[in-house]
Amino acid sequence: MSDTVAVVPTLGWSPRLAETLAALRADGGARLETVVVWQGEASPPRELAADRLLTSVANLGFSGAINLALADGDAPFVALVNDDATVEPGWLAAMHAGLDEAREVAAVQGVNLLDDGTTTDRIDGCGLAWNNAWQAVQVGRSAPALAPTASPFEVFGVSATAALYRREALLDASLRPGELLDASLFAYYEDVDLACRLRGRGRSALCVPAARARHLGSVSGDRMGDRRWIWIHAHRLLVLARLLGRRFWPRLPRLLLRDLADTLSPRAARPGPAALGAAWRAAWRLLPRFARRGPSLVPLAELARFRVGSDGWPPRPSR
Repeated sequence: MSDTVAVVPTLGWSPRLAETLAALRADGGARLETVVVWQGEASPPRELAADRLLTSVANLGFSGAINLALADGDAPFVALVNDDATVEPGWLAAMHAGLDEAREVAAVQGVNLLDDGTTTDRIDGCGLAWNNAWQAVQVGRSAPALAPTASPFEVFGVSATAALYRREALLDASLRPGELLDASLFAYYEDVDLACRLRGRGRSALCVPAARARHLGSVSGDRMGDRRWIWIHAHRLLVLARLLGRRFWPRLPRLLLRDLADTLSPRAARPGPAALGAAWRAAWRLLPRFARRGPSLVPLAELARFRVGSDGWPPRPSR
């Protein structure tokens, strides 16, 4: 009997989907049930190697697809895996060992490596943290890979690129029955929002270096154009409003200045002024649903423990 369900949402665009599913099946064996949520008008291939296939003509987004997949079933552990992420042998066992560290650990992830076609192992992400501009960032991105023998360490939250959660922790942090991820956060920042809610319930998260996955990345994002930037910047504001409560509003001018600075960045990949304006308008429409008058879900002193340093790594607090 499987005790873990792995949910893989897809629009059918990833060239790695078959590899993603094959790696999960080989690593998880009978312990793991794979569920693919196929979205869009195109038909899924007949040879799709999944234990369960759910389809939707509409694009539900990452959040909606996860909620649909988890509406049925009661496996005590839930893995969320991108359709362009390939787990390496031993991934699931190492992830379960991480959850066994302590009962308050709600979520774990491994070291996700950039699958960029080079022979040099560079980190795609080791977990979620915050920078000084209140942007959620991937811990250690582009740094040399950690050794698999490195000790597990605490992170603010885990990236849904390839992560494992306790179902009971997800249910405890749910917004409402059937909505584990906020469906209004169509894509981007939905895992950050979940990490905030889990932290708000007194739960923690770990990176387990013994678990490794390779992530191609940007397959869907590159095809979305400005929509990607609109979602990133709008959803950041919404998540911060829910996280910070009444402390969100005094920070709003600085958030705007940082976003404006991003439009002037010399980086090739950056939002344009039109996309940024659309993002703020979209966020403003949804703010009544996210804004709170109460205190921060997570104390500011706790949030400060998970600020990235100049080398891309946050402090590694003891648990």
